Amino acid sequence: MCNLYEIPDEHTLQLQFDVELPGQSWGHTASPLGRGVFIRAGGVAEVGQWGMIPPSSKERIPKTREGRRMSTNNARRETMATAWTYRGPWARGQRCLVPATSYDEPYWGISHADPMTITKNTWWRFWRADGKAWALAGLWSEWTDPVTGEVVPNYTICTQNCDAHPLLNLMHKPDPKMPPNAQDKRAVVPIEAEDWEQWLHGTKEEAESLIKVPPIGVFRHGPADPIKGAGVVLPLA
Repeated sequence: MCNLYEIPDEHTLQLQFDVELPGQSWGHTASPLGRGVFIRAGGVAEVGQWGMIPPSSKERIPKTREGRRMSTNNARRETMATAWTYRGPWARGQRCLVPATSYDEPYWGISHADPMTITKNTWWRFWRADGKAWALAGLWSEWTDPVTGEVVPNYTICTQNCDAHPLLNLMHKPDPKMPPNAQDKRAVVPIEAEDWEQWLHGTKEEAESLIKVPPIGVFRHGPADPIKGAGVVLPLA
């Protein structure tokens, strides 16, 4: 899963994605319920809320029936066709690309067999090895505020299982109650440039075929804070 990423600037968006820029400004980073940029079919970039708003929600910060805040910034690929929040956009083909210069994941430095005594993680940053921005698979929608009538664009980033990936499966805290191959570690879904049209305009089956974990060579990675992460080395095979 992903809860923090860097957003490319206007120059990068135009140069790499050749999009019509949105008329609104955005910040350098995005976190859940913050503002980010997504690209929908037709080469249109929009600024919206990172965290999808269910169609029945009465407010832009979605909550459960018990009043707890819902986490909707990541959509599991296994359930996005059936989950109430995501199934409508998925069925309507409202897929998008989420540009990201980099994204962060928590590395705990412990294995499945280690005692769960470490209480603080190192934030690990992932860039593309080729220096370009990521284009992450996402879904988008629009929600109308029932009080003000404001139309709020919103989006979510798709995630997939990465238990078998030699790099990505090192992220997130392992669950000692589950075997190593059943941790259900989650990762974002990068879409390569040659597949953008298929993700945005293809059938559901064609789009779903693009949801796969990329090879390790696609990544450049290291501690998000080089000072705090000094000396941290991943146990890559």
